Amino acid sequence: MWQPNNVERERLEKADRLRALGVELYPARVERTHTTQEAIRAYEAAGDAETVSVTVAGRIRRVNLKGKVAFMHIEDESGRLQLFLRINELGEDQFQLVREKLLDVDDFIQASGTMMRTQAGEVSVQPTHIRLLAKSLSPLPVIKQQVKDDGTVVEYGEFTDKETRYRQRYADLAVNRDVREVFVKRTRIIQAMRSFLDREGMLEVETPILQPLYGGAAARPFTTHHNELKQDLYLRISFELYLKRLIVGGFDAVYEIGRDFRNEGVSFKHNPEFTMMEFYKAYIDYNGVADIVERMTKTICQQANGSTTIVYRGHTIDLGSPWARITMRAAIQQATGIDYMDYQTADTLRQAIHERFSHTFKPDETWGKMVEHLFSEHVEPKLIQPTFVMDYPRDISPFAKRVQGDDFHVERFELYIGGMELGNAFTELNDPLDQAARFEEMAQLYRKEDDDATPTDEDYLRAMRYGMPPMGGFGMGVDRLVILLANVESIRDVLLFPHMRPEA
Repeated sequence: MWQPNNVERERLEKADRLRALGVELYPARVERTHTTQEAIRAYEAAGDAETVSVTVAGRIRRVNLKGKVAFMHIEDESGRLQLFLRINELGEDQFQLVREKLLDVDDFIQASGTMMRTQAGEVSVQPTHIRLLAKSLSPLPVIKQQVKDDGTVVEYGEFTDKETRYRQRYADLAVNRDVREVFVKRTRIIQAMRSFLDREGMLEVETPILQPLYGGAAARPFTTHHNELKQDLYLRISFELYLKRLIVGGFDAVYEIGRDFRNEGVSFKHNPEFTMMEFYKAYIDYNGVADIVERMTKTICQQANGSTTIVYRGHTIDLGSPWARITMRAAIQQATGIDYMDYQTADTLRQAIHERFSHTFKPDETWGKMVEHLFSEHVEPKLIQPTFVMDYPRDISPFAKRVQGDDFHVERFELYIGGMELGNAFTELNDPLDQAARFEEMAQLYRKEDDDATPTDEDYLRAMRYGMPPMGGFGMGVDRLVILLANVESIRDVLLFPHMRPEA
């Protein structure tokens, strides 16, 4: 239950005084004619000789009272605007609200008047009428900044704790314009992605979030229950198997942008719910997919950032140049000196890794998982410039076609930029008998303590038996792309309401 502090009690008292004066604290109607920036542009377009009348609205950000004159800044989404308040124009009753400080910083108000320029040269509104729109009972947090001798800015004050900012995103957005800009950029990124895929001739579709059987990725799902049907259901972990069913149904290329849910750990790049984009296109392989992904990402970056050169975690990254493509085998050999194909059983590879790095695996760890460990530990952090890592171990890639003449690898790539994986692609497996064998093989390798079960989906196998054309598919973590292009630290910086532990 809310226990008001001293400042909040003062504001509650002001609210009572305003009511006694007949002021409505939360009126139902607003009469805004211009945003703050539209008002400024209208004045500048008209020139000083023409009268420009406006009604603007916004949150009070600053008040400076000087006798019978006051300067007030209000802010809306478009920006800030100064109000030049004079008792002669407002009248005694309305100026009283300012003089007696009954209007607080953080209140929302409406102001009607004419545009003018102050002696200091600032374009302002000189109101003849002001009106309270919403009384703020709790003051927004204050962030103070100090510019150091080297030009860096240090923030301090009561609202620099990130946990609190994530938990109270509404306050974070209200006081931090740069945070709002991140989410504006996020929207631009998704719009650019959707426009690109549409221009490629792909059809945007929607597939079920509640699924009777989860699949398409290696992750532990969230489980729920349908009371009427007496049926357990899963929040989807991937769109993949439903989108590929649509290719069977006759669409040449489909995509979806939406939420996935994975019941797993959290990190700077993991949240239980997150946004994915997946596309599947018939009659291309993973090389054709890589071509599309490279063009798409460059286009998105250009539209969202105005350039294909970005800075991420202190690294200057060139997305505009041709992207590197390297096999996983070559990348690991260059980084570790180990050619894992010299050790084609789990036991021999386990011994080689232990001798080189003193790393110990579980006794039943698979060959592919150990290869993946070598890559994630010794290669991934070094992949700063955009790189497609090609040809993954077969036993960790159940939905990809084999590399021709190679029983150990499949046609799969992952995209890495800034030391972070952004996407995953396959030349999709379309042999239903091979796919059924892969499901069975994965079930035998699965351990209960792992998060990577791949359950057999009999309906998906039935769809494949009707005939599935050759295709390539790709999935990208949209949140990770925003992290990269916005140059922020964590997925929680690009989710409006990230998942948080219960508040103590």
